[in-house]
Amino acid sequence: MDVNASKVDPKLLELLVCPLTKGRLSYRAEANELISEKARLAYPIRDGVPIMLISEARKIED
Repeated sequence: MDVNASKVDPKLLELLVCPLTKGRLSYRAEANELISEKARLAYPIRDGVPIMLISEARKIED
């Protein structure tokens, strides 16, 4: 896969919020995920598209 294909537009990241908490998300480049600290969920980014489904999110363990 092309490295650039997995990048997300920074302007899009400013607009996206966690669908569960409506809180801000942070981008974790090494895992290619959007992180909701409040919900303790990591939303995957596939082919440059954030998958903002709670059912697709990975739970973040302590």
